[in-house]
Order: sequence, then C-alpha cells, then structure tokens
Amino acid sequence: MKSAEIDPYSAGVEPHGMNPRAIKVMAEAGVDITTHHSKHVDELKDIPFDYVVTVCDHANETCPLFPGKTKKIHVGFDDPPRLAETASTEEEALAHYRRVRDEIRDWVQTLPNSLQP
Repeated sequence: MKSAEIDPYSAGVEPHGMNPRAIKVMAEAGVDITTHHSKHVDELKDIPFDYVVTVCDHANETCPLFPGKTKKIHVGFDDPPRLAETASTEEEALAHYRRVRDEIRDWVQTLPNSLQP
C-alpha cells in the first residue's frame, strides 16, 4: 500500500459540531478545517473501507460494525475537550489540544506501515 492510496474520512459516534479550539490549533499547524462539519459514522456506512481507526475509547467500544473485510484498529488518544474542562486558563486548555494534535500527526506519519499486521 502506498500513502497515495489512503483516502481518509472522519466521523464520530456522537458528533458535537466543530470545536473552536480544534479549529484554532489545526490552523496553527497550517490546516484549515473551518469548512468541515461534524459527521456521524452512519453517514459513511455505504463506503467500503479497508480500515476503520477509532481514536478514543468510547468510539472503540461503540463503533458500529462495517460490512465486508473492514479491519477495525484502535489507536487511543486523550480527549482534548475532556482535558480542557479542568484547565485554569485558555492557554492551558489549548495545550491539551496541541499535544493530542501532534500525537495524531505523529501516528498518521507512520501510515500505511502501521496498518500492516
């Protein structure tokens, strides 16, 4: 598999809309997500995925089954909104988002090799 063959999609089991802090830290990394929208995984049910990657424990536990030969992989990351709830400043809250953004970026850079058994 070549990285050019990866066609990524994003959806959740409980979409909450676009988070302003996520938009801000992604913009800091040069990625504009202002035109994106929060989707439910059911919106993607007709796409024949090779892999479904869950990135939070709740999604891993509740993600629906996908038909065919779809392989489900769990790569757990902390939940920035949950961590930001206890932040005492906006900068502290954003630090959680930045850390998780960078952890996800680092994992994505391992693709497609990290998908192989």
